[in-house]
Amino acid sequence: MREIRVSALVLVIEDEPGIVDFLERGLAAHGFDIVSAADGDSGIDTALHADVDLVVLDMMLPGRGGLEVLERLRRAKPTLPVIVLTALDQVEHRVTGLDAGAADYIVKPFSLSELAARIRAQLRVASQTPQTTLSGDDIEVNLITREVRRADQLVRLSTTEFELLSYLMRNRGHVLSREQILRAVWGYEYDPGTNVVDVYVGYLRRKLKRDDAPVPIVTVRSVGYRFDA
Repeated sequence: MREIRVSALVLVIEDEPGIVDFLERGLAAHGFDIVSAADGDSGIDTALHADVDLVVLDMMLPGRGGLEVLERLRRAKPTLPVIVLTALDQVEHRVTGLDAGAADYIVKPFSLSELAARIRAQLRVASQTPQTTLSGDDIEVNLITREVRRADQLVRLSTTEFELLSYLMRNRGHVLSREQILRAVWGYEYDPGTNVVDVYVGYLRRKLKRDDAPVPIVTVRSVGYRFDA
């Protein structure tokens, strides 16, 4: 079961400033942390790179439309719940959105209390669903297929490299000592004479390297490593 955060981060992808303001203020009053994006491209970028718990998505977006955004999120983060907002009330539009992967569907105009209740319901479902993917920065790890991508580019890792990256990402933001990493990934107690952790972190950094962005694995001097997202 996933850890349930005290305050969930909800991403609102909506291009109408008045609706964005209404949602930011209203959902914040219901205890959610809110981040917003005004178009499909920035919405996808935020959803993939931030630690978002749920997305509220308007279907009528400029440029990249809501349906395309929804399909992109389903491929990259299949367990991320998305609630669709739309002014279109026809059954076929609701069916299209749900078939594309929406967790729920709400028609404008809507009650803020109802939307907040639906968000809470989806977060409860998500918290009880076994985690199948890890994401941080622009790195995506599929725990089922064991596929790793950075900026949508496939990265081929050995079994040990995969386990090391997964462990670091599961504990992102936390400093992990070499002793902790050895026990979790290699399964034996710390030997002061071994540098296997440092060697494999070096392997990971080389394989995940991009010219335009650093690898988010930070060395904490005299202690160990931290994955920053």
